[in-house]
Amino acid sequence: MPPLVATVVFTVLIIGLLWLDSDRASRTSPALWLPVAWMFIGASRMASQWLGIEPLDAIENTLEGSPFDRVILTGLLVAGLIVLVMRAERVGALIRENRLLVAFFCYCTVSLLWSDFPFVAFKRLMKGIGNLTMVLVILSDPRPAAAMKRFLARLGFLLMPLSVLLIKYYPASGRVYNRWTWEAYFTGVSTDKNGLGGICMIVGLASLWRIIDESRRNGPALKGSLLAHGVVLAMVVWLLGKADSSTAVACFLLGAMLIVMTTRLVGRQPARVHTLVATIAMVVLLGAVFPNGYAYVVEALGRNTTLTGRTEIWDDLFRMDVNPLVGTGFESFWLGDRADYLANKYYFHPNQAHNGYIEMYVNLGWIGVGFLVLLMASGYRRIVDAYRHNIGLSTLRLALFMSAAVFNITEATFKVMHPVWIVFLLAIAEQPALEDAGEDRAAI
Repeated sequence: MPPLVATVVFTVLIIGLLWLDSDRASRTSPALWLPVAWMFIGASRMASQWLGIEPLDAIENTLEGSPFDRVILTGLLVAGLIVLVMRAERVGALIRENRLLVAFFCYCTVSLLWSDFPFVAFKRLMKGIGNLTMVLVILSDPRPAAAMKRFLARLGFLLMPLSVLLIKYYPASGRVYNRWTWEAYFTGVSTDKNGLGGICMIVGLASLWRIIDESRRNGPALKGSLLAHGVVLAMVVWLLGKADSSTAVACFLLGAMLIVMTTRLVGRQPARVHTLVATIAMVVLLGAVFPNGYAYVVEALGRNTTLTGRTEIWDDLFRMDVNPLVGTGFESFWLGDRADYLANKYYFHPNQAHNGYIEMYVNLGWIGVGFLVLLMASGYRRIVDAYRHNIGLSTLRLALFMSAAVFNITEATFKVMHPVWIVFLLAIAEQPALEDAGEDRAAI
């Protein structure tokens, strides 16, 4: 099929998926397109890269970034803030319920004071604040349950078909090549294979949950939604095979297992959730404690016991001169001499720790790690408590939460505009309006 014809076909497919999943009885604000656009950029490429203004690897190799992208992101951020001002009462309640999350971003702001590159760190902090803004836009929607579902659905309907289109018909944009071996890696809309794996994990879990949740109901609208998410889930499975991201596959299977088991076995009993999660945590810890078990699992996923060089990077990071209490400042570690030293030492020029917890440590120190642990603990407690009122969304939130937590063992995604970080924030945030079972049942 010629690329132009394929583009037309996939455009029609995207429109068809959106139409099949539409539900006029569950309206959401048009402002929901703001977080969709923000997440789309974070999950794929900057606007300048999509338009060919900048090459795919240019922006990450400069400190200044693209002025064009800065205008786009600033426009989205300002529009999001205007929406929040217009919803002041609901937003105020959400902020009061999420004081710990607000305190974390306040600490990130203070950390600019000891950054070696405060201006660069400030620009990256604005993206971080943009993440929080978009999460609040979703949760402050008049129908927050419907907004959360529709947000994830729209992302899947856009990102998955476009990834398939780029890989099959625009290989120059949907693939990258190892500069030493010339081995091809499939990236789809993302800029690397692990990025593609991350968005497949998120979209796949959301679509799987929708299929299971809505298969128990009847109605023409629901049948259309089942068809749409079935198509997306099929694309996710195909793309996970192309991406060859072992971490993403393992985390998707983990999340899928949680969705199935909590839907069928847990019911409105938080104690069973604790037991299930504790069992998973014990398996992970045993794998870390017993080297033979760890090696077996890693090799079963097609990787070596160094996790493709990750363990060597981790050793180096802990040996570097970093203030253990406060780190190097928000998103400031991979800049200047430190980044040059590691780029010269490793042929693949790392620009992240490939571990979200270590990444948090080198940037924000033990205080930042402490904040992250507290956010995870409080978020988990909220998710489990919500099982007493709303099993459906709590199941999805738990799957996204656990998958993101495990994903960050080998990938650093608790940062800037990464989609896993944004979805993690959405999952752990206190969501009082989402716990109403009646609203959840009426949502798309």
